[in-house]
Amino acid sequence: MMWDFRIGQALGLMLRTLPFILFRLVVYFGVALAYVLMSGVGAGIGWGIGGLGDEGFRAASTFWGGAIGFGIVGAVMYVLREYLLYVVKAGHIAVLVELLDGQTLPEGRGQIDHAQTVVRERFGQASLLFGIDQLIKGVLRTITGLMRGVFGLLPIPGARQFIRLLEAILKIAVGFIDEVILAYCIKTRSDNAWASSRDALVLYGQNAKPMLKNAAWLALIVYGLSLLVFLIMLAPAALVAYLIPGGWSATGVIVALLFAWSVKVALLEPFAITCMMQAYFKTIEGQQPDPEWEAKLDGMSKKFRKLKQKAAESTERPSSGKAGASPADSRA
Repeated sequence: MMWDFRIGQALGLMLRTLPFILFRLVVYFGVALAYVLMSGVGAGIGWGIGGLGDEGFRAASTFWGGAIGFGIVGAVMYVLREYLLYVVKAGHIAVLVELLDGQTLPEGRGQIDHAQTVVRERFGQASLLFGIDQLIKGVLRTITGLMRGVFGLLPIPGARQFIRLLEAILKIAVGFIDEVILAYCIKTRSDNAWASSRDALVLYGQNAKPMLKNAAWLALIVYGLSLLVFLIMLAPAALVAYLIPGGWSATGVIVALLFAWSVKVALLEPFAITCMMQAYFKTIEGQQPDPEWEAKLDGMSKKFRKLKQKAAESTERPSSGKAGASPADSRA
C-alpha cells in the first residue's frame, strides 16, 4: 500500500461528526467572509477618501483601505488562535478519537459540548493547550530536519531538487501531525498532558519514516483538492471583485484564496488528520517509547527538553491543575 490509512473509514468518521463539520464550516467561512467584508468596507472608505485627489491617489487609497480592513481581521484572528485550537480543532480531535475507539457520541450540539468537556479534562485551559502545541511543533520540525538530512546524504541523482520538494511537502505535513500528537494525549486519558506529548513525540520519532510517508501523501491530496476548490471559487470571487469600488484586480484572486482556505481548514484538514490518526495509532500499536530516540531528541531539540521539564514539574506538582502548569507557564 502507498499509505497506511483507509479513506473510506475516514470519510465515514467525518460523517459521524457532522455537527463538528458544520461547526467548522460556520466558523471558517465566517472568518473568510469577515476578511472579504472588512476588506470591502476598507476599500470603500479608501475609495471615498480618494475622491479628494486624482485617479492615482484614489487607487492608492482604495488599496490601502482594503489592506487595513484585511489586517484588522488578521489581528483579531491572531488573538483568537488559542480559542480556535481549543474549541474547534482539539474538540473535533476529541470526538474522532472516541469514534476510533468504538465509543458512541451525542448527536447535534451535544457532540460539541461533549468534546469541550473532554478537552477541558485533558488540558484544562486554552493557553495550556496552546503552549503544548507550540512545543510539539518545534520538536516536529527537528524530527523533520533530521529526516531531511538523511535524504540529503543519499547519492540520489538530482538530489538537490528532490530535497527542495521534500522540504516543501514536509513543512505542510507537520501541520497535520501536531494535532495527531494531541490526539494521543486524549486517547491515553493521561492527567499529565506534557508527559503524554513527550511519549507521543518519541513514538513518532521512532516511526518517522512511515509517518512522514503518510503525511506526504495527505499533503499532496489536500493541497491538490485545495487548488481545485480555488479554481472553482475564481468565478464567484471575480463578481465580488467587480462589486468592490476601484476595480482592484487582485481582489478576485484573494477572495478565491480565502474561500479555498476555509474549505481546506473546515473539511480537508480534519479529513487529513483523521487519516493520520489511523496511520499513527496503527503504526505505534504495541510499541513503547524508545529510550534511544528520547535521548536523541533530548540532544537535538531545546523544545523537547522543555517539554520534558514541564512533564517532570507536572508529576511533582499534581495538585496545581491540569498538566501541572499555569497559563503563564505554558507561554514560557
